[in-house]
Amino acid sequence: MKILIENIKELVLVEDTQRAYVAGSEMASLSTINNAFLLIDKGKISEYGRMEELFMPTEENKRLKKVDASGKMVFPSFCDSHTHLVYAGSREIEYVDKIKGLSYEEIAKRGGGILNSAKRLHNTSETELIAQALERLEEITWLGTGAVEIKSGYGLTTEDELKMLRVIRKLKELSPLTIKSTFLGAHAVPLEFKGRQGDYVERVINEMIPLVASEELADFIDVFCDKGFFTIEDTERILMAGMKYGLRPKIHANELDYSGGIEVGVKYNALSVDHLEYTGEKQIEVLRGSETMPTVLPGAAFFLGMVHAPVRKMIDAGLPVALASDFNPGSSPSGNMQLILSMGCIQYRMTPEEAIHATTLNSAYAMGVSEEMGSIAIGKKANVFITKPIPSIEFLPYAFGSNKVDTVILNGKIL
Repeated sequence: MKILIENIKELVLVEDTQRAYVAGSEMASLSTINNAFLLIDKGKISEYGRMEELFMPTEENKRLKKVDASGKMVFPSFCDSHTHLVYAGSREIEYVDKIKGLSYEEIAKRGGGILNSAKRLHNTSETELIAQALERLEEITWLGTGAVEIKSGYGLTTEDELKMLRVIRKLKELSPLTIKSTFLGAHAVPLEFKGRQGDYVERVINEMIPLVASEELADFIDVFCDKGFFTIEDTERILMAGMKYGLRPKIHANELDYSGGIEVGVKYNALSVDHLEYTGEKQIEVLRGSETMPTVLPGAAFFLGMVHAPVRKMIDAGLPVALASDFNPGSSPSGNMQLILSMGCIQYRMTPEEAIHATTLNSAYAMGVSEEMGSIAIGKKANVFITKPIPSIEFLPYAFGSNKVDTVILNGKIL
């Protein structure tokens, strides 16, 4: 059935000519249509424009499902390009440790952090992991997210990494969201490999990657290239091994120090480099002209009390920027992209227009789906949300404590 959303107060992020992403000063310019309509047919955006331009033949008009959006706005759904939302249980005790002053690295050295999640995941069945993850996906759907990337990395054994990726594959079948899967076996070094990091890297390369590829379980490969985790040399070897099987890189980079992660990401044409708290002029220059999307994770920096990535410097230098949630139990226990949008404005001094681009089109690029979503364009997947009555675009990031989403449409269906 065709869906006609009519009397839209403002239709946001309209593209007559589609772009892969938006960079630099262009991020501050947001194309919208006032008093608009949006026509959806066969799961795709088929037409849009001003209400006075709308013409529907009588017979076709009878077959339409009409939605009145008077006083409301329509946005493309958020694309969350970096999450770890398949996990077993929460880690609020570590949250208290953080309050008491322990650092991320100190908690990890005590067996907390990623290793804690790995232990819990090992003892949790695939069925239970699927059930927990579906609840999280349901929550973020009603907060406006239409596409999400999910990483493994809480397995850290071959068996458990494959278990995580099979869970993600099942979620693709069960959820209306567009889901991309990333193999992150190099998320941390397991305790049994303490002092033998090279041996674990060998296991990732020679055992895990071939099995992941043989079952076609991942779209991308990722490495935590940072201080106290995996070195540049480790990262290069793992990325090259993954690329042989067609897995494009995505990198955890420069969260804890100037790790070289940005440089290695660009060198291997990573789709994105993520975190970026430690980014200077050198790293910005490396990113300039590359096809790698700088992706900032405000939730993690907020939760851990870290320095902020220099987003203003990046944009002013002509770079694109994406924002994602980093939804995970240890450092960003929220997948609320409305909140991430607000943080982009409040903490990183982005304009609302820049932050909207960063959470839609640019984050769609960062997970490889900008050709089919991230903006309002003819032929793109009809993943949109209708807001509650709101006074302006600026209200979306301004009212950071409330859910502004009224109606969710995914794959051309009203949920």
